[in-house]
Amino acid sequence: MTEQRVHAWGRELRAVHQRLRDALEVAREAVVDGGRAETVSRDLRLFCLGFCTALNGHHTSEDSALFPLILERRPDLAPVIAQLKQDHSMIEHLIAGLEKAVDSGKGAEEQLRHLNGIEAVMETHFRYEEKKIIDVLDGFTDEGLDKSALLGPLA
Repeated sequence: MTEQRVHAWGRELRAVHQRLRDALEVAREAVVDGGRAETVSRDLRLFCLGFCTALNGHHTSEDSALFPLILERRPDLAPVIAQLKQDHSMIEHLIAGLEKAVDSGKGAEEQLRHLNGIEAVMETHFRYEEKKIIDVLDGFTDEGLDKSALLGPLA
């Protein structure tokens, strides 16, 4: 049973990342397939709210719970954690730009530009994060750790 739990944390992180990719794709489809501009904006507000809330929740949980736990066990990863936090800040800024574009009624082209920017940074961030901390996560054997507290609402 413990051996099975050892590898679950790395899988959990990858699964959360995939759910966030899927949510971004739903938001993109709302823009591409939405039809009239007011329908696109209304639908994207709905999908963006879900996607943006989930992504922010994931990053907030990592910043407040997961990263301190990693640093407690692996202080040598401080530069990695600093880079991941910097990425979180950049993604938060990009999400604010998307929300502003949606709220101001910008057209589908502008909204897609914002989504593409978020996706590019998000993908780079996810790949770096998985490369640098999956092994650490796979070493977690603590049965009492809370998935949602460490990885956010999609865990």
